[in-house]
Amino acid sequence: MENIKALVVDDTIVYRKIVGDVLKEIPGVEVVGSANNGKIALSKIRSLQPDLITLDIEMPELNGIEVLQELKKLPKPPIVIMLSTLTQQGSEMTIKALELGAFDFIAKPDDGKMADNMQKVKDAILPIINILKRRKETSLKIRNKAVTANKKPAQFSETAPKDTPPHQPVHPKNAIRAKAEVIGIGISTGGPNALTKMIPMLPADLKATVLIVQHMPPLFTASLANSLNNKSALEVKEAQDGDIIEPGKILIAPGGKQMKIVAAADGITRKIKITDDPPENSCKPSADYLFRSIAQHYVGRSTGVIMTGMGSDGSKGLVQMKNNGSFIIAQNEETCTVYGMPKEPVESGIADIVVPLESIADEIIKTVIS
Repeated sequence: MENIKALVVDDTIVYRKIVGDVLKEIPGVEVVGSANNGKIALSKIRSLQPDLITLDIEMPELNGIEVLQELKKLPKPPIVIMLSTLTQQGSEMTIKALELGAFDFIAKPDDGKMADNMQKVKDAILPIINILKRRKETSLKIRNKAVTANKKPAQFSETAPKDTPPHQPVHPKNAIRAKAEVIGIGISTGGPNALTKMIPMLPADLKATVLIVQHMPPLFTASLANSLNNKSALEVKEAQDGDIIEPGKILIAPGGKQMKIVAAADGITRKIKITDDPPENSCKPSADYLFRSIAQHYVGRSTGVIMTGMGSDGSKGLVQMKNNGSFIIAQNEETCTVYGMPKEPVESGIADIVVPLESIADEIIKTVIS
């Protein structure tokens, strides 16, 4: 398999060295160049045609956001990993970059020894590189199959299997469901971009609460909530301990914390509980953690949605929701940035319907009004 060609873009020589050295240590990755500002980066992207670029946000000439906007004009833009500072301004700019289509981001180490910082960057970037390798392998296999198929004699073309429809709904196994009062969404890599497209499609009069677990560190979830709130007819906010579950709100689990539903003192009202419980599936917040509480408190009155993301967080919690009468919606492979989190629910058959990103809001609405 061909190497993944990488370009390192950062105006700070220290970070160019850290990221460049980390990438050089990863088998199957070739660092083809570096750039210290956005203008030079665009020139090198056009000449070197990298598969991947690591991109700083704050740079002279053109910043990272402006580079991303220019990349959208290219017929085959490279995958972009943002390097972000763990600050309020850094988180806001990173969310904007992810909404513009950046694949993911990693945090810039801000203290410690060079060797420790290199390890932090490697730990963050390696899972992303592994996904890109699998993509490249899959793409190569598809191309090889196409070449092989084109070499076959024409008389065999009539017996080729017909294409399977890409979006096959799995019919519900539960006979009766009530209207959904709570929508639980689990999402990770590619999430800000997907949510930016999906959330504005939900109506202002939605008679349900939407609870979202987006895998992100502290600060970033607040910036995501603010960005979505500006685009949505519904109120979107980062969840706080004690928030009441009521229609018309979208609550995003705070980064670095766990979020669940608990009963209020009156035994009728349901509210949000934010905890410092351990990570699950290496995730904090975790979709499984939230989904379990939805299954417990909203039997037959909830909808589970699993969307783009690495890993399998959410799969076990969705099983509990399904067993307690929830309707399960999964994003299809074709529209996922990473087809990780929806894969198990789809392949195991617990997803009631599998749809592209642009249809998810409509399917959510149906479960609320049906």
